[in-house]
Amino acid sequence: MGDAFAALKCDGRTWAVASIHGDAVRLRAINKAIADHFQPGDNLVYLGNMIGRGAQVVETVDELLLMRRRLMADGVDSNRIVFLRGGQEEMWQKLLTIQFCADAKDVLAWMLGHGIGPTLEAYGSSPAEGMAALEEGVMGLTHWTNSLRLTLRDYDGHTAFYSSLKRAALLDNSRLIFVNAGLDPTRSLADQEDRFWWGGGDFDAIDAPCCGFDMVVRGYDSKKGGFRFSPHTATLDNRCGAGGPLEAVCFNADGTIAERFEA
Repeated sequence: MGDAFAALKCDGRTWAVASIHGDAVRLRAINKAIADHFQPGDNLVYLGNMIGRGAQVVETVDELLLMRRRLMADGVDSNRIVFLRGGQEEMWQKLLTIQFCADAKDVLAWMLGHGIGPTLEAYGSSPAEGMAALEEGVMGLTHWTNSLRLTLRDYDGHTAFYSSLKRAALLDNSRLIFVNAGLDPTRSLADQEDRFWWGGGDFDAIDAPCCGFDMVVRGYDSKKGGFRFSPHTATLDNRCGAGGPLEAVCFNADGTIAERFEA
């Protein structure tokens, strides 16, 4: 599957953390619970939408990187710690090249309506600055996005973090696949394109193995239906970033739940 997907060994358990949406306080509590219960051979997957909507974007990314370093210092293989791309991370990456969009004004307005404003502010800008750059045309937008990149470099590890995001994480026994928002069961994994973070509207209709996996675990639900679990799907989103708790679930290699924490 190449670098777009993370292949996880099934010789232990797999921790999955729901969408965080910039709530660093809840993330710190969840990370502590995971660290206290992490076992040799365990994997850890953050299911995308780690940033956006909430006000603690920088602090959230810092905490994610700290958790990674903490586990690696304890001997955990870095390949067992995975960060997935969600809609918020996709918007941030697209925004950094928005000067190349023919309909940049509509694209920026759509992004602002879907929660990217706090991420802009976290990295030293604002929606107002973006709209002002639009009025200056391509040169204004280019200057603006270049300044965002420069600011991003001021935060240790953040540029590399965004470059490391995976589309999905796959357990090598074909039992579990971990995604951000959903997938299209009629398409192969290679043909999902952006459905991993913009799909999921009919996620609860999945009632059989799909794409070669027995169960699909997702971290974000645009319909805000809360935590739920079925024989072939699991939705961990419990509205973190919008007043709800952050969920972390530890799955056994067969897809059953070993532990569950919320903060």
